[in-house]
Amino acid sequence: MNFAILSAKERAVRLKGTGLEGADLLGCWHLQTVWAKGAQTSNPFSSWMLRSLGARLEIETGLKNNGKELRLSNAVNLGPIELKFQGPGSLIGKRPLLSFHFNSLTLRMGALVLLKKTLPTPDQRRTPFFALIERNPEGWMAARGRGGGLALWTLKD
Repeated sequence: MNFAILSAKERAVRLKGTGLEGADLLGCWHLQTVWAKGAQTSNPFSSWMLRSLGARLEIETGLKNNGKELRLSNAVNLGPIELKFQGPGSLIGKRPLLSFHFNSLTLRMGALVLLKKTLPTPDQRRTPFFALIERNPEGWMAARGRGGGLALWTLKD
């Protein structure tokens, strides 16, 4: 997927929205490509590094609000060591925005938990989000983060 195509899709979504619902996002998404804020070309080194670390975003149904709340995990691995952030999320607006915050951090080596820490809730004005661009039936998803970077993930089978 190239930047020009994603940029055109993003402009259309700003006007019409995506119609995406929480169920459309469920699964384990592997990060493939990242574009820095304002860049029209992807960052090959950052993309390669994040793929090498197995960077992934897992989205599951939460228990609150009749299953409308989502649970997000963002994780990377270096061999047997896993760093994982977890917390609640929800869809807001017609675009929609996937708003979330991580309330826990876990560092593991295999099954051994080395560190488990509770994280503070960010100020409402600083809550992270992904402005969703598309969740394609062919198994990819694109979104722009709060910091302005663009990300492309593929769904793990």
